[in-house]
Amino acid sequence: MSTKHTILKHLNNIEEYMCALLLAVFVVLLFLQILLRQFFQYSIPWGDEVATYMFVWFAYLGAVVAAKMSAHNRVSFHFKWFPPIVKTISETIADLLWVAFNLYFVYLSHDFVFNKMNLFWKSQTTGIPMKYFYMILPIAFTLMTIRILWNNYERLFKGVETLDPETKEIKKMEKINVQNSAV
Repeated sequence: MSTKHTILKHLNNIEEYMCALLLAVFVVLLFLQILLRQFFQYSIPWGDEVATYMFVWFAYLGAVVAAKMSAHNRVSFHFKWFPPIVKTISETIADLLWVAFNLYFVYLSHDFVFNKMNLFWKSQTTGIPMKYFYMILPIAFTLMTIRILWNNYERLFKGVETLDPETKEIKKMEKINVQNSAV
């Protein structure tokens, strides 16, 4: 595998790495808080607040990962009975509506964070300006939009169907069942 390919692979998974890091750090921080309170009657003054902000960033980046994997909830059961072109058109329209919503939300959240938020609004215990915590909103919705558009590009122009993890697992189990029944 070339260095360029490795770098692109890691860049493609950046949201997953960030989620893993945030999850690990906020769980360790909360566990440390519990131990300190239980055994030393002390707690890190900023610990709970920072863990909360990390959890919020984790949740929004997790939504980006779900968009990348096409794992967001959808009502698609009824597409079984329609011709494939109807399924393709319906899913594309739904995704374009989702993209429109995301872009509008990017606009609103960017406007809020950079234009309407009080510059003196700071985190209570850390003193960090709140805009740094709220910046996850335009970041996450922009990344979600990119992931949705990329999945549609691959599906419509390259013929690559991005299957959610549950569907992949079901197809894998069906394949194993077919192989076992052939034996």
